[in-house]
Amino acid sequence: MVGPLVAERQRTRVEGYIALAREAGARVAAGGGRPAHLPRGWYVEPTVLADVDNSMRVAREEIFGPVLCLIPYDDEDDAVRIANDSPYGLAGAVWSADPARGLRIARRLRTGSIAINGHYPPFPHVPFGGFKESGLGRELGPEGLQSFLEPRSIGLPPQLRSTG
Repeated sequence: MVGPLVAERQRTRVEGYIALAREAGARVAAGGGRPAHLPRGWYVEPTVLADVDNSMRVAREEIFGPVLCLIPYDDEDDAVRIANDSPYGLAGAVWSADPARGLRIARRLRTGSIAINGHYPPFPHVPFGGFKESGLGRELGPEGLQSFLEPRSIGLPPQLRSTG
């Protein structure tokens, strides 16, 4: 179940990406339109695009809508190369029948957080933030507090130093 987008202009933007993908040679494998049973609101059907390659705009830009691009790969190294060939790096996921293999691949991805065989929300005790153009710094966890601190040093003369 997917709720509405934030505004009409965002729905128009998402529909524009779907149209651009079609023009570039992608095939809509599922969705791609507005849900017929929801005539009011800014809804777009969850959309799966096939025949996408990583050079297409739909694969390279953040859509902020329910659109998924399927990009084929030859082997693990090719999958990692494709995943890392992005100006963004907020979050990612690796799916594998072998959790150890999933972890090995996840360690090679340049994203701020990575899920293996699922997804997870940000937890308040661990840092959240992206790499590359997905942002600088971190929120949450001890790392998220660093930007609010002003560490300093105080040099003490020998007579004030604790011996204890």
